[in-house]
Amino acid sequence: MASQAYGGVLPAVPNRLARRLGARVTVRGVDEAGIALTVRGPDRALDVLFDGRRIWSFWAVRDTTPAGGLRRFVAWPERMRRFLDGAARVSVVDHVADECLHDRELTFGAGEGRVAFVSSKGVEVSLDKSGRFSPTFSGRSEDQRAPLLDAMEQVVAVLAEADVVAFPAWGTLLGAVREQDLIGHDSDADLGYLSRGSTPVDVARESFALQRLLNRRGFETYRYSGAAFRIQVVESDGSRRGLDLFAGFFDQGRFYLMGEVGTDFREEWLVPYTTCRIAGREFPAPARPEKVLEASYGPGWRTPDPAFQFSTPPDVAARLDAWFRGTAPYRGDWERELAGRPPGARRPSSLARWLHRNEPPGTRVLEVGIGDGRDLAWLAAQGRSVVGYDYVARAGRAAQRRAERRGHDLTLRPLNLTELRSVLGAGARVSREPGPTAMLARHVLDATSASGRANLCRFASMALRGGGRLYAEFRTGPGDGAGQGGPGQHPVPAAEVEALVTEAGGTVLSVEEVLPIGDDTEAEPAGERRGVVRVIAEWT
Repeated sequence: MASQAYGGVLPAVPNRLARRLGARVTVRGVDEAGIALTVRGPDRALDVLFDGRRIWSFWAVRDTTPAGGLRRFVAWPERMRRFLDGAARVSVVDHVADECLHDRELTFGAGEGRVAFVSSKGVEVSLDKSGRFSPTFSGRSEDQRAPLLDAMEQVVAVLAEADVVAFPAWGTLLGAVREQDLIGHDSDADLGYLSRGSTPVDVARESFALQRLLNRRGFETYRYSGAAFRIQVVESDGSRRGLDLFAGFFDQGRFYLMGEVGTDFREEWLVPYTTCRIAGREFPAPARPEKVLEASYGPGWRTPDPAFQFSTPPDVAARLDAWFRGTAPYRGDWERELAGRPPGARRPSSLARWLHRNEPPGTRVLEVGIGDGRDLAWLAAQGRSVVGYDYVARAGRAAQRRAERRGHDLTLRPLNLTELRSVLGAGARVSREPGPTAMLARHVLDATSASGRANLCRFASMALRGGGRLYAEFRTGPGDGAGQGGPGQHPVPAAEVEALVTEAGGTVLSVEEVLPIGDDTEAEPAGERRGVVRVIAEWT
C-alpha cells in the first residue's frame, strides 16, 4: 500500500523498478492548456510558481491523468484560467526536495502585461488547500498577519473565562509543531477545544453558547455546523480572514474533532495541556500534539503537503453529518460555486424584473438565497431598499461593495433556513421593521431540504403579513446538473410548495411554468422548457 505521505496513490512505476532506474519527475512542457510531465517512482507534491510566487500545488500522479507510458497531464484549474492573460516566469518545483523541474518565461492569452493573481481589492492570492483563491500567509507581512494572531489570543482568553481551553488545531497546530509559525500555503487559522459534553446535543449546545459569548464580546461569527463556527477577522489592509473554532469530544473511547476526525484516542494525549509557539506567541497545546496531528492528517503528517486532501472514513463522515451537519445541507457546494465565479455584474433574472414591475415604489425587497447578488444589486440600482439573506458568508459581497460605492441601499444578513433559531430570529427582526415588503426566492426551494422549504414559508409568513408577496421560482423537472442553474438543485413538486404556503397562512395567487435561465429566463426558446415553476403568494 502506498504511504500516506504520498497521498495514498500508487506510484506510476513500481518503487523497486524506480530504485533501479532512478525515481524522477520530468516536466515535458507548460502551455496554455496545462502541464505535461513524466513520472517514475513515488508520487510527490509539486508547486507551480508564477514570477517566483507559489500559486498552485498538485500531486504528480494523484491529480494528473495518464497520457501514454510514463506521460501524464494536468490542466490548469478552472479557477486559474481567468487570470492567465499576460507574460509570466512559470516554475514547477518539487515541494519537499525544493528541486526546480521547470523554469521558463511564457505568454498566455493576449500577452499584454504580467499575469497577476490578485483579488478584486488588489490583494495577492493563491489557491489554498480547498482549491479556493485566498491571500495565503506566505504573501502576507507581519503587520498584516497581526490581527489574526491578536484574535487568536483574544478568543483563547475569552473562552478561558468560560473554563474552556482552546488550542491550535489542524493546519495551525501543524505549523506550530513543524515551523513555530503559520504555514505559508495555508489561508486561515483553526482552534479546537475539548467539549464538556459527552453527547452530540450537549456538544452543540455548548458550541452555540460559546458563539453567543464571543458575539457579546464584539466578534462577528458565521456557523458551519452544530459544533463548528468561524470568527471573522479583518486584517490591516481590509482582507477578511477566518478563525475557525472546532469542538472535540470523546464518545465510547473515540475522539471526534470537527470536521474530519473520529478515531480511537487516549485522553492523556490531549490533557493536561502544554504550550506551543506561533510567530513568537504562546498558545495552549495538546499534551501530545503529534498524536492529534496523526489523527488529523495520518502518519505522514510530518511531510509538507500544500495539496493535501482529506479522505474521511465514511462511517466517521456519516456520524458527524447526522450529529452536527444537518443544519447546513448543500452549503459546501454553494461555497465552492461562488468562490469559482469571477467578479462583475451580470444581468438580473426575469423574476427580479417581474417583481420590480409589479411592486409599487417604496416596497422593500428581501431576497433569500442571494448567490452572487446580481438580482439584489440590480434592484438596489432601481432605487429600492433591499436586504439579502444567505447562509454562505461570501454570498453577495461583491454586490454589496458595488452598492456602497454607488450609494445604493443594500444590506446583507445571515439566514440559515434549516436552522429554526436562525429563521425565528430573522423573522422576528424583520416583522418589526415598518413599510411594505416583498420577498424574492429564486432557486431556493429546490436547493434546500424539506425543513428548509417549510422554514422559507415560515419566514415569509413573519415578514410579509399585511399584504406582502413572495415571488419564488424553483425546478420541478430535471435538476442537479451542469448548466441547469447551479449546484445542488433538486426538483420539487409545485403541489408541495402550494401546500407549504397554505400551511404558513399564505394565499397562492398564481402558479405558472417559465423558461429557465442563462442570465435571462425569457431568452430560452419555448421548445426547451425544463420544468421551472414560478409561484406568487401573498400574506394578508
